[in-house]
Amino acid sequence: MKKAALKNPEFFEILDETTGNKYSGCNQEWYRKPWQRMAGCGPTVASNIILYSRKNNGTVKGDALTLMEELWKHVTPTFRGVNTTNIFHRGLKSLAESMNAALLYDAVDMPEKKEKRPSLETVVSFIDSSLEKDIPVAYLNLCNGDEKNLDKWHWVTLTAIEYEEDMSSVCAEILDEGMKKTVDLLLWYSTTTLGGGFVAFSLI
Repeated sequence: MKKAALKNPEFFEILDETTGNKYSGCNQEWYRKPWQRMAGCGPTVASNIILYSRKNNGTVKGDALTLMEELWKHVTPTFRGVNTTNIFHRGLKSLAESMNAALLYDAVDMPEKKEKRPSLETVVSFIDSSLEKDIPVAYLNLCNGDEKNLDKWHWVTLTAIEYEEDMSSVCAEILDEGMKKTVDLLLWYSTTTLGGGFVAFSLI
């Protein structure tokens, strides 16, 4: 069994200064407007990755929401949401330009047509490599297939992976709705009908 994980998951910790509740990563339900709460998974995941890169031990919810609102200005959902890695990429380029920063970006797309999809080994290698560099992975799932622990048409933050070298088992830890969850990536890969994609990025 091989494993790869982010070195400091505590950088995702967010404290609600009003209730005392603690969360693992941002939650799109924190957005103020209904459309943001419905379509805001893309900018929320981008916010998680920026939050991790800041290397803070503990963030308060108010500051996390400020970051989410800033990311919304750049990774802005269309009427279909942020439903491609290209839209995500354009938003990140806009963010980098606003910060006078350079964007390092890489992605693996999972097209709808199965014959055009990369191998599971390629997907796992991409995720493993990013996590080994201590960079979270933005994971777009357009159809969850038989994996019930994923919402369709949705971005989540992938933080760890565990797999057999022969790909007979591939599981991942994700952040979604301010919580840690576990998903069966092999099951998703085998049963998704619309695909999705995986993105690794950093700003320097």
